[in-house]
Amino acid sequence: MRLDDPWDDVPAPGRGDQDGTGVAAALDASGAAEPDPRPSAADIYLEVHRSDAFREVRRRYRRFVAPAALAFLLWYLAYVVAATTAPALMARPVAGAVNVAMVAGLGQFLTTFLLTWAYARHARLRRDRAALDLRWDTQEMTRGLGR
Repeated sequence: MRLDDPWDDVPAPGRGDQDGTGVAAALDASGAAEPDPRPSAADIYLEVHRSDAFREVRRRYRRFVAPAALAFLLWYLAYVVAATTAPALMARPVAGAVNVAMVAGLGQFLTTFLLTWAYARHARLRRDRAALDLRWDTQEMTRGLGR
């Protein structure tokens, strides 16, 4: 069990806890601390960030989000532009008191929910398993490090 002082960012010289693990760092003949052969958490996360598995998860994310965001933004801008430049078109009745503007406005809500559903489905089917595997591997690599 470690009993570190959370306010002590830099250990005082000679206190022993030089490597952050709660174990005194080994000293060589010159009195300098030997480097720890284990990688640090930062090194592990950089290694994961550079891995092909991480790149694949990010690629799958971008391949869905970029086109979906662009399509939704264009649809929203088309609605705003049509509402401001073609008021006669937007005022055209569709059924009773319901006009084109109301249908398009409700379509904005519908596409929001549809896009949310599509994003959740895509994440579940294409990214969640790979991201969970990466997370598990990263936690296994960092286990035992004095973070």
